[in-house]
Amino acid sequence: MAPIKEKKSFKLTAATGNQDGAGTDANVYVTFEDEEGRRTKEKKLDKLLYNDLEKGKKDKYDINAPVEFGAVKKLHVHRDSTGLGDSWFCDYFEIKDLRFKGNNNEPSPTKKEYYYFPIHRWISSQHRYEFDEYGTCLPQADPCIGPRKADLEAKKSSYNYVYRIGAMAATDTTDACVGHCAQVETLPADEKFSEDYYWNFATDKLKLLAETKWMEWTNQTKWNSLSDLRSVYKKSLGEPKCLDVWREDWWFGLQRLQGVNPVIIELCTQIPDNLAVTDTTVEGLMDDLTLNEALENKKIFICDLKIMDGLCCKENRELAAPLALFYLNKENKLLPIALQLKQEKGDDNPVFTPKDSKNTWLVAKMFYNNSEAQHHQALTHLGYTHLLMEGVVVCTHRNLSPSHPLFKLMAPHFLFLLAINSRGLEKLVSEGGWVDCCMTQGLCGILDLMKRGFEAWTYTKFGSVSAELEARGVLNKDVLPYYPYRDDALPLFAEIRKYVKTIVEHHYDNEDKMKEDWELKSWREELAKQRSENGVGLADIPGSKEDGFNSVDEVVDVVTMIISTCSLGHAASNFQQYEQYGYVPNYPGILMSTLPKEKKEYTEEEIMQILPDKRMTLDIMVITKLLSTKGTQSLGDFEMQYLYDPVGVQAAKDFRKNLDRLSKKNKLENVDRQWDFDWLDPEFVPNAISV
Repeated sequence: MAPIKEKKSFKLTAATGNQDGAGTDANVYVTFEDEEGRRTKEKKLDKLLYNDLEKGKKDKYDINAPVEFGAVKKLHVHRDSTGLGDSWFCDYFEIKDLRFKGNNNEPSPTKKEYYYFPIHRWISSQHRYEFDEYGTCLPQADPCIGPRKADLEAKKSSYNYVYRIGAMAATDTTDACVGHCAQVETLPADEKFSEDYYWNFATDKLKLLAETKWMEWTNQTKWNSLSDLRSVYKKSLGEPKCLDVWREDWWFGLQRLQGVNPVIIELCTQIPDNLAVTDTTVEGLMDDLTLNEALENKKIFICDLKIMDGLCCKENRELAAPLALFYLNKENKLLPIALQLKQEKGDDNPVFTPKDSKNTWLVAKMFYNNSEAQHHQALTHLGYTHLLMEGVVVCTHRNLSPSHPLFKLMAPHFLFLLAINSRGLEKLVSEGGWVDCCMTQGLCGILDLMKRGFEAWTYTKFGSVSAELEARGVLNKDVLPYYPYRDDALPLFAEIRKYVKTIVEHHYDNEDKMKEDWELKSWREELAKQRSENGVGLADIPGSKEDGFNSVDEVVDVVTMIISTCSLGHAASNFQQYEQYGYVPNYPGILMSTLPKEKKEYTEEEIMQILPDKRMTLDIMVITKLLSTKGTQSLGDFEMQYLYDPVGVQAAKDFRKNLDRLSKKNKLENVDRQWDFDWLDPEFVPNAISV
């Protein structure tokens, strides 16, 4: 038999991951296979006098192939256990076809110049791996199902659940069922920050501390006056834009519509029995309307923070559980007309209004904002984005193979989430941490509030932007014409859903494929499973344990909820923290006084005593400035590409194009807004919760 003629036909790039221990001393072997089953000779990935396959490196190799070899359809890879460090994490293989002639009309056995095989996993010495081009397939179609199942079993041992809040673990299995969220027990090596990201994050913090270094002598003395406090900002971290308007009622209304917590305001159809407001209380504040007329005309809105009632606080601090009433005036400006700081009516719980003396009303608004700030950090920010999504990330790693299209679709939005929760929450939510020292609720309060909030979370209410808005009666622009959060969140959510729908429907082009996908079914089951049964405990996830999801649309909706929470939801609640919290009187994280029990006249000196001291102010400034720093790339501009198939690539291109169009639209609309709202501009929204 004549020898098979070969020639140098391909240039292979092998990319090793950035994880600790990703590089290998083992011998790695690769083979290509074409559509006719022809194979190249096994190639050992080794170059003379060179240390191959090291952490974070991309190594190139020449590959010979038979002259009749066609297009590459499969890649086979295996390794031995040679060397002291034989483990290997492979990010991807890229193959350049050197026979490709482009458009010069010369004969070519292939019409493609590049082939992509994303791997994104540890290559075990116990298995021989076979990957189709693009590396994406449902489990029932995977030719390499043995290693796939073994990889998932290994993941389950490194991605174990623990039930806690931040650094505070549940004390027993009963406690784990009540309000604690599912988190990863120990941060896996794969989830640690890249060295560059961690270094930049640490450098930013040091820079901020340096910029405020001149304040360090201040210790725990109080500010002399509001002008004394204001003078700090220009010399250090910059002036929040609210400095000149924070006292204004229209600004207090805008904070409900485009502040860090724009998901509290709701349409009021009747005055709650426990709110001591009558026509006389708000007379003259509603364009000559009576209270009933304003209610009937859908002009009254309410923020009811009853979830705060009875919340424990550190060191005998006191928190409001307020009810705030707002009126939408003829100019479509939302104005506060009544504030009651506690839930139960009583002589020691007056209703404050703009008709009170200027500083009495100002202090009442500060105590309302102080209460809402606790809710913002505990739930809207940390609880309903960072912590809720941590359980989803853990569940995804435990149940979906890196080859699964849904894993590849969601993975870019999980970047560094487990790391930031592990590194960040131990500093923020811990005994003696930032929340404990710089927020009225302290550690005991935030834990209590998170428990209440997790028990209240349901997919039915929070699973989509429109459902959540509708539940509060503010979806309709005819009811509330000016609402920047809603007006930017809805189209952004729609674009995310369109992108998700394209990819999900491509892979589940009939419902039988969805029903036969056992990884999808186990993923859904664990998302919905009670925490007491080692699940994430997301209430009302569609489908059932027996049948999984009922339709492809349900899959689209759940994946959209996850991606939008990691991008849109976190961006809305996080990145303007310095603008809101930085100037402490504007949105106080902490106030150093009990609630007012009467309509007392306040001097400026008395207001300064209510505010935190200089050292605490500095801590609030630095942390909120750091949290307001965008850490990763813009939505759609993925740090790591996972989907290489033509449908996935085109969907991502269309996604970026649509987001660019939406960004331009947002910028135009911002020109005519009452106040700039950039936080849901797709150019500003990151892919993931990485800060």
